[in-house]
Amino acid sequence: MAGTDDAERALRDALAVSPENVPLRLHLADTLLRSGRPGDAEAEYREALSRAPANTNAQAGLAAAFFQQGRFGEAIVVVEALLDQAPHAGALVLHARLLLAEGREADAATAYLAALELDGEERDPDLDARLQHLFPPTEPEDAEQAEPVGVHVGVPADDFDLEIDRPSETFADVGGMERIKEEIRIKIIHPLEHEELYRAYGKAIGGGILLYGPPGCGKTHLARATAGEISASFLAVGLSDVLDMWLGNSEKRLHAIFDQARRRAPCVLFFDEVDALGASRSSFQSAGGGRNVVNQFLAELDGVQDRNDGVLVLAATNTPWHVDSAFRRPGRFDRVLFVPPPDEEARAAILRILVQGKPVDDIDFAHVARKTEGFSGADLRAVVDVAVEDKIRSAMRDGVPRPLGTKDLAAAAKSVKTSTHEWFATARNYALHANEGGAYDDILTYLRLR
Repeated sequence: MAGTDDAERALRDALAVSPENVPLRLHLADTLLRSGRPGDAEAEYREALSRAPANTNAQAGLAAAFFQQGRFGEAIVVVEALLDQAPHAGALVLHARLLLAEGREADAATAYLAALELDGEERDPDLDARLQHLFPPTEPEDAEQAEPVGVHVGVPADDFDLEIDRPSETFADVGGMERIKEEIRIKIIHPLEHEELYRAYGKAIGGGILLYGPPGCGKTHLARATAGEISASFLAVGLSDVLDMWLGNSEKRLHAIFDQARRRAPCVLFFDEVDALGASRSSFQSAGGGRNVVNQFLAELDGVQDRNDGVLVLAATNTPWHVDSAFRRPGRFDRVLFVPPPDEEARAAILRILVQGKPVDDIDFAHVARKTEGFSGADLRAVVDVAVEDKIRSAMRDGVPRPLGTKDLAAAAKSVKTSTHEWFATARNYALHANEGGAYDDILTYLRLR
């Protein structure tokens, strides 16, 4: 308890210096809640909400404080008001507990499953044990003839919609990548902005771009920003959204996803880790489920049954050499763009974005950028996180929060190891020895091997 008291005292001292710091106040409230003091936590959550009424974490925390005090009626009002605004995994788990307390098992199970779909880290062993029986595995129409082929995730293929997002990010929020942004403008954005001109030349409105490169360099962020740039719907597709254990269901799901995107056009349809869905068909030993999924994917890209006008397909992979070459034919992913680690200018721009909203001194971003050669965007985020954590530790020790400075970021950079070296070691071999048609020339150029 002494450690908790010390942490609380340090947080309250820091708040005395910076009373408008909502994240700091939420940290104090969360600490109080975890230490079994929901009444005190409630007061801090209310104080945070008086300064930031729309803060969803403060709303969810207030509901949790009510729940711990046995004030279930007040808790459920706050939770349901929060969920009317936006999905929130923690609030959905709490909603499941509240519904279960009312004996509404089926509704509780629905809320809990929705929470896990948003964030698998919210899994609760107690809720698992009490609700698992309500989620029997999906079975095909003819169970005797069906054959398990993939990963079963428990959602029927015939009644399947993914969550549609409307990203607020634009290209202004993406540091660097100017060449790639321009390619996306030409391929995706300009056709939508000048639709009549493109149609006059018989050019379809839509298309596909495959982004590849080391992990953490902003491929997903760039895809979201593309949707935000044109105010389009954004549909992110993961492996578990497609694969099903029963033969034929994965293809149905894939068709349903493309159909949903067509209905919501203009829509950016983003496939992350596309190599898992579009693996080279030569890697399959027989004409089984894996080959069928690849064939279905190709048919959807071609618009065999339905036109893809207004559907902008972006895909990302760390291993382009595992993607079936048929995906690169015209009309499919006919632009394949290498997304390298950011250059020095881009690193400075990314660091400026990452420190927004944080207390900062006069930072020399160019200096820090020179110290982080080869760092990915994710590595740079780690640098800022480490620097912030060091500042928080100092503030809790000294009782005085101080802003981030150049020295803080430079020191943090020394403790973060770049994550891209291993990827380039593998990519170099493919670029040198399996570079049919110059597919990986950009990697050789980046490595100064040509």
